[in-house]
Amino acid sequence: MNSPSPKGVSQRLAPSQFSKRTWLIIGFGAPVLALFAILAWGSIRSGGNPGGLAVNDEFGQIEVGQELAQDFDLQLIPDGQLKLSDLRGQVVMVDFWASWCPPCRQEAPVLTKVYEEYRERGVVFVGVDVWDHLGDAELYLRQEGQTYPNGFDATGVIAIDYGVRGIPEKFFIGPNGAIAKKFVGPLNAGQLRTTLDELLESN
Repeated sequence: MNSPSPKGVSQRLAPSQFSKRTWLIIGFGAPVLALFAILAWGSIRSGGNPGGLAVNDEFGQIEVGQELAQDFDLQLIPDGQLKLSDLRGQVVMVDFWASWCPPCRQEAPVLTKVYEEYRERGVVFVGVDVWDHLGDAELYLRQEGQTYPNGFDATGVIAIDYGVRGIPEKFFIGPNGAIAKKFVGPLNAGQLRTTLDELLESN
């Protein structure tokens, strides 16, 4: 018969107990380590300012330096691939959104309406879904009936490269491939039309 362990001395864990505790530590620790790794990587890629999980609460136009837009490959929903550089020569609006974002849902019908008005005039809209679940994004697009290409930024690379800090954010790219305008927050139809007209006239 085994005698009880002296007070202050911990009992040795049985193999089954040790295994359970080890897997619990790994199970909780691995996602935390992965999160820190992603944040560190994002900070490096974005110069210390990675995108954040937030809805923008300050709206308006942001000054940009007319730099060439970072090229990207976007996995389209439900399938297909889009490469930004293949759209060179057209006016492109890149919209960063998510299914859980109320302002994104608010302006979705406006984006579809204006896109249909301008799609035959050398204008392309591209939606980039970020910080989201693919299934939720698919449901959102079906509900809103958006007709322009939308894709899933699963790793967050595109949002990080564009310095996105919240959603919605829109980048208007001229036919020369340079970012001409950036807007934070939702836009109304008039603002969209004015911006697109300016870029089309400057071509």
